[in-house]
Amino acid sequence: MAGPAPKRILGDGSGRRPFGSSARRASMPVNEGADTMEPTAGSRYTRARDDLLADPAGPAGAARRQALCTLTDRWLTELFGAAGAPPRGVALVAVGGYGRRELSPGSDLDVVLLHDGHAGIAELAEAIWYPVWDAGIALDHSVRTPGEARRAAADDLRVQTGLLDIRHIAGDPEPTAALRTSMFTAWRAAAVKRLPELHRAGRERAERHGEVAFLLEPDLKEARGGLRDATALRAISASWIADAPHEEVDAARATLLDVRDALHLVTGRGADRLLLQEQDAVARRLGLLDADTLLRRVSEAARALAYAGDVTWREVSRVLAAREAGAGPRLLRRARTGGSARTPLAEGVVEHASEVVLAQAARPARDPVLLLRAAAAAARAGLPLSRHTVDRLASECPPPSDPWPADAREAFVALIGAGRDVLPVWEALESRRLITRLLPDWERVRCRPQRNAVHRFTVDRHLIQTAVEAAAHTRRVARPDLLLVAALLHDIGKGWPGDHSVSGEVIAREAATRMGFAKDDVDVIGTLVRRHLLLVDTATRRDLDDPTTVAAFAEAVGGVETLELLHALTEADAAATGPAAWSDWRDALVRDLVARTRAVFAGRPAPAALALPAERIVVAEVSGDLPVVRLEPLSFGAEVTIAAADRVGLLALAAGVLALHRLTVRSAAIDVVDALGVTVWTVETEFGRLPDPAALREDVRKALDGGLDVAARLAKREAAYPPRRGAPRAPARVEVIPDASATATVLEVRAPDSPGLLHRIGRALADAHVSVRQARVGTHGADAVDAFYVVAPDGAPLAAAEARGLARTLEKALAP
Repeated sequence: MAGPAPKRILGDGSGRRPFGSSARRASMPVNEGADTMEPTAGSRYTRARDDLLADPAGPAGAARRQALCTLTDRWLTELFGAAGAPPRGVALVAVGGYGRRELSPGSDLDVVLLHDGHAGIAELAEAIWYPVWDAGIALDHSVRTPGEARRAAADDLRVQTGLLDIRHIAGDPEPTAALRTSMFTAWRAAAVKRLPELHRAGRERAERHGEVAFLLEPDLKEARGGLRDATALRAISASWIADAPHEEVDAARATLLDVRDALHLVTGRGADRLLLQEQDAVARRLGLLDADTLLRRVSEAARALAYAGDVTWREVSRVLAAREAGAGPRLLRRARTGGSARTPLAEGVVEHASEVVLAQAARPARDPVLLLRAAAAAARAGLPLSRHTVDRLASECPPPSDPWPADAREAFVALIGAGRDVLPVWEALESRRLITRLLPDWERVRCRPQRNAVHRFTVDRHLIQTAVEAAAHTRRVARPDLLLVAALLHDIGKGWPGDHSVSGEVIAREAATRMGFAKDDVDVIGTLVRRHLLLVDTATRRDLDDPTTVAAFAEAVGGVETLELLHALTEADAAATGPAAWSDWRDALVRDLVARTRAVFAGRPAPAALALPAERIVVAEVSGDLPVVRLEPLSFGAEVTIAAADRVGLLALAAGVLALHRLTVRSAAIDVVDALGVTVWTVETEFGRLPDPAALREDVRKALDGGLDVAARLAKREAAYPPRRGAPRAPARVEVIPDASATATVLEVRAPDSPGLLHRIGRALADAHVSVRQARVGTHGADAVDAFYVVAPDGAPLAAAEARGLARTLEKALAP
């Protein structure tokens, strides 16, 4: 039955006290006629607990968790005895994390009061629970007979796995021992049903919470590779169906527990999610260099747990399948070892029990290419490499010679070109650092976090994911091997200081040379890595109608074959980054630039320039009342054309009105003809449908007439957004891009994105008395990267000194 008293929350409403502080919630009753207060058991406990958690020279990690458990056990035992518990038939037990002696500073006390039908059990429970609540300690409690506990476990998987960690605290040890024995017996008897249920629960958690290894703000408990998965591996071992690799699992579990302890101590809360604003403090608490070092450590631990889970669940599936088929003891033993059938896959490599293993005649010590051949065979077959095979390859197989022989290079390309089936094989190799053996510079990007909301993966995982995405484009390029290798290496420079494209080119050239590629191929790979951002940056930030743009891009790329490879790499990189990295708008601009550049390489005339904005306005429309607003839906948004009498600040007003209608600007073109200012905007909706053109025109009219204070409305809207937590954002930066245009000065603005950003930039440019001829607007996560083609009042580009001064003026205008 449930505990007799409801769970009470005291103090600040969180149910928790500040850890390691002098604040104490325990009551301190005063003796009548005395001037001093006698400490209660609760106050003594909280004082000792605070001292333990606050002592910088005291135990840390597992030793502190053990000490906290011992201290808590002693207190609960004292409460149990003071409550007048009967000598037989009643026991207080710990379950879950407390039962495992993994008590973090903010953990709930998971306890069960077992009894044999004792008449005064409700009063006994209250005598224990209330002092715990009064001490401000969160309590997860229940009061049950052994039979009720068994029935609850049969109905609830989480209850059953929690009771597998049952530990006696106080009272009669016999009910504890009997329930523990019956729990393990029932768990093993129901393993065929319960283990698939446990596996499904883990997959559902992963879908909800993602993977600890790749998240910037991971949930250390619930996400894949987290503490809940470690507990599931303990449950599998307890079933006797399969066993997890204990050494790796225990080390990874201890790492995540240490991080969670530090998180609790830093925040004073029993939180499991490692938020950005707390990572630096948690890192300091653990004695780590910085938050990135912390995230790398968390990622490594989570990947070890996730891989151990994959290996263990495969073994579970084999054994359960054999049991369901009615196999006897001998066949079950064979199921655990994989049976006997072997199917050749490559030289020295066979399929065995739905895994890839080495053939009996294989000699890894004499075959340096065997590692790559086995990995490629596994990826091509869509099968995992067995853990034993990975261990053997790691200990016996030497690396390929330098440069690699052709068969090693071909096997490597086959591996990374296998699509999604490469991922489990890659993780198996990563579990023993075999990728670093092949590519020494890989260690610098391994588990390296990317502090950019657009990126969904760590750097290394992003690189292999880009190869996965590139595999879908190999049929459209002449050299798929160069595409795949460039995809794998395009961000390899992120492990070094400075521009990662520049350092990455050096590393990629060295790696390609080591792989045995010819010099011309090495040059192509180097160019792809050096220029992997150039295509999308040029397409989205530069005026494609300006001949200088296409000419400069074509010169940087060098040839049509590299152009096609770069196009495929750009799409693969965006797909691997995340959904926010690509859009129909970006795709259209990229394809346009590729077509124009291909024409240059073929010696054909460049495609005709797009019509100027003023030419797009129908004369009949302009002859009517101004302003004119026209909205034309596109496949990825809309094109909005606004024509009005030319005036200073027209760009800013139009941008502000579009922002008020929740339209995200992707590009803008500006022109002035016969005192008519015309702006053409490519926009996407933040959400919902496009606005009514009539409403849009009315707001433009009001803004021009002074009846709509655009700046005030935008400021109010920005103020309504919740304040950003975490590290402060970098200030805006404005650069003059030399030689980007022969007819205008190009300014590139990088700033934190906000709904009114383009309006503020437009106002600052208007105040500086420069005209904007073209604008390219892009958003990358939380940052905007906008390019503006500006001219002086006489229509000429700005002088160098004027351009630099304008850049500094813009930076000041955009300062918070």
